[in-house]
Amino acid sequence: MPIAAVPAYLGTDFSSASPGLRFGMYLPIWTNRADQEHEVNSRASKKSREAFEVQDMLQAQGMNATISTLRQRERNPLPDLWDKNDFAARNAWEKVLRLTPNDKATMRALATRQSHTAQSTPDVLTLDAIATAPFTTGLGNEHPLENGFAFLNPYGLPYLPGSGVKGVLRQAARELASGEWGENHGWSSEKTHLLGKIELSTIDALFGLEGKNGDSDHVRGALSFWDALPQIPGDTLAVDIMTPHQSHYYQQRQDRKSGDSTSPHDSGAPNPISFLTLPPGTGFAFHVVCDAAHLERLAPDLAHGQRWHTLLTAAFEHAFAWLGFGAKTAVGYGAMQVNQAAIKRREREAAELRAQAERDEAERQRLAALATMSPVDRAIRECLDARKDPNLGEIPALKNALKAGQWQGDMKRDIALRLRDMMQAAKKWKESTQAKKPEKDGDYQDTLLVQSWIAGK
Repeated sequence: MPIAAVPAYLGTDFSSASPGLRFGMYLPIWTNRADQEHEVNSRASKKSREAFEVQDMLQAQGMNATISTLRQRERNPLPDLWDKNDFAARNAWEKVLRLTPNDKATMRALATRQSHTAQSTPDVLTLDAIATAPFTTGLGNEHPLENGFAFLNPYGLPYLPGSGVKGVLRQAARELASGEWGENHGWSSEKTHLLGKIELSTIDALFGLEGKNGDSDHVRGALSFWDALPQIPGDTLAVDIMTPHQSHYYQQRQDRKSGDSTSPHDSGAPNPISFLTLPPGTGFAFHVVCDAAHLERLAPDLAHGQRWHTLLTAAFEHAFAWLGFGAKTAVGYGAMQVNQAAIKRREREAAELRAQAERDEAERQRLAALATMSPVDRAIRECLDARKDPNLGEIPALKNALKAGQWQGDMKRDIALRLRDMMQAAKKWKESTQAKKPEKDGDYQDTLLVQSWIAGK
């Protein structure tokens, strides 16, 4: 088996590592001594002229000398130690694609933390989207398998950098402002805002203005773009293949492309190249924060009524439909659409959080009020707040609590006195009755009961 690019003391089982680590230093594609010996024995076991030669070398020189000799051959040389094992490279994707339960849990936790942070951040726009095509990013990163991938450190999970989101949306804003895509949705490239002597357009105010060479007119935009953390359906990443044709022609040295150079033709041998992707259906949550004070200085009209919300939403929708995010967008990768179900779910969660915050604030105020009350008032208040039936009146609630023996001693007498005052105010205090059957007169009987409590019975 090929080895990973790690010290031997770490072992060989990296199944619990993150996808980023399994795709990076833990990827077992490098040749070791065991691979060399296996290859030598494999060649010796075949029925070919080379097999007889290898058998003779093994018998006469031994394994070490045979390996050294085969490594120096011009035709079909034996891989050197720590050379990329092409067979292993073709099979390494199986070790990369799988997402462990811990990967899925970490992915959800990161998205949840980001969402909660956004909800507590003022002037933030959150937009949920779902990929309608495969998504890939970071292909230009160096990697032994020809194409890299962007993983978020230290978690080793896929992500879309905020800088990439900003770049796509700036281009979407430019296209909308040009008017060549129909309705501009309020975007304009005209310099209608002024910061000192610097003229700014709507795009400049939101995304920033980079001065030309030798120019000091740099302006920071009001928007900040967070990294987008994908939520991948299922338990695996995906792998796609691109097949560059006529590489025999395009990969020639420039100085050798003359009249006798190899011309492009269809009889070449294409070399398929695999690369990582995220499958369609992957969810993305985009968070954009606006520096409201800074935007007020640059373009007050964009800050009022959160007009920048409307502009940016239009830019997102244009980017989803026509531009895409990540790499290979020219061939359809990275296309998305608004995820209405996720938006409704987020709105419900936000409403629940607001309701919980209101309840917490009410409880805080209740506790603060209790702290300022006398012991009797506090006991009465706590009793009434603990009512299981909110429709139960205060007098019956206190009477039931006294009957149940909730208080004793002086506290019982003081609360009974307070109950007497409440009954008198409600005209339910009757020290005598004209009823023929006094036991049927409820107010009279309640009065007698309260009097007994006041008397210490």
